[in-house]
Amino acid sequence: MTRPLDRERSLEELERDCWPDPPPDATRLITTAHTSRRRPIGELTVEDMRLLVGQDIGLPHLLPLAVEVLRENPMAEGHMYEGDLLSAVLSRTPTVWGGFPELDRELRAIASRLTGLPTDLQQKVGRFLTAQGTEGVGPGRGAEHRSAPCADRRTRHDGDHELSRRSRSAHRGGLDRARRAPSAHRHRPGTERPV
Repeated sequence: MTRPLDRERSLEELERDCWPDPPPDATRLITTAHTSRRRPIGELTVEDMRLLVGQDIGLPHLLPLAVEVLRENPMAEGHMYEGDLLSAVLSRTPTVWGGFPELDRELRAIASRLTGLPTDLQQKVGRFLTAQGTEGVGPGRGAEHRSAPCADRRTRHDGDHELSRRSRSAHRGGLDRARRAPSAHRHRPGTERPV
């Protein structure tokens, strides 16, 4: 059974993980993700959910909200195109859905009824319907992880290392750049990592 959502709390509060402020030169993606994590989840827009889910941020709390929206309007639209929330939700790895069997079943029912979809979205629906979920993130994910209070905007990871605002931001910025980099420039497993 899916646990009730506390729509009055932010992802920072729910996950007990406070991210530092983004650097001044942060991309729109990073800035929006940071801002959205600080707002109560009940106030997030379809675009906010699309962006966060697409980045695998806050999935245990946002997937139930996203499926709730898709139940009412499977083609709900953020700022990209009609059905962009569905696309983001369907694109999560099958392991994610292993932690949410009820949501998985409901999303499969929603997706299987859709017809006349654009080719890209129809392919995502097909991949989702043929994939089998396995153990993954679930409602209990992160229970052993506790961060420092949000007030000082510093975060503890793995209980040992406290990263400064600058190093945490640089880390997140590096992840954003890696996601935007052409795949030819990314390291491929089994090959020597460029120096």
